[in-house]
Amino acid sequence: MMEVDMSPEAVTARLRTMDELWLLSVKLMNSKHVTKSRVDLEKQCAIEIQDSIRQILFKEWDPIGVNDNPSLVDEYDSYIAPIYRLLSTNRSEEAIMDFLFRTEQDVIGVSCGSPEDLRPLAQKLLGLDVYLDNKPGR
Repeated sequence: MMEVDMSPEAVTARLRTMDELWLLSVKLMNSKHVTKSRVDLEKQCAIEIQDSIRQILFKEWDPIGVNDNPSLVDEYDSYIAPIYRLLSTNRSEEAIMDFLFRTEQDVIGVSCGSPEDLRPLAQKLLGLDVYLDNKPGR
């Protein structure tokens, strides 16, 4: 049989240890979770996708010729959402080419010649991974 020291000093030491453990458990329970939540990861992923589309539009498409000025990198941001919708649903080169061609002609007021001229750009956009649920850590 094991003997337990019941002297006042030993009991006091055990009670102090219990208090310290209890305080530690309360601190751990109230501490903030350090890892990012799924929502935070999806927001970060969405920002990365948006920036990828922005860079392709600015560097590769650039129908008004502003890509020599980095301060205008957001010039084509209003076209990111419709392109994202095409990339995440339709995934058709022709649909993307048509959207860009119509945007150039009807919205911006410039002409690139034909929608076929936009095929390499559509292929580059289609090469982007735009699905939030396929990213690492998901």
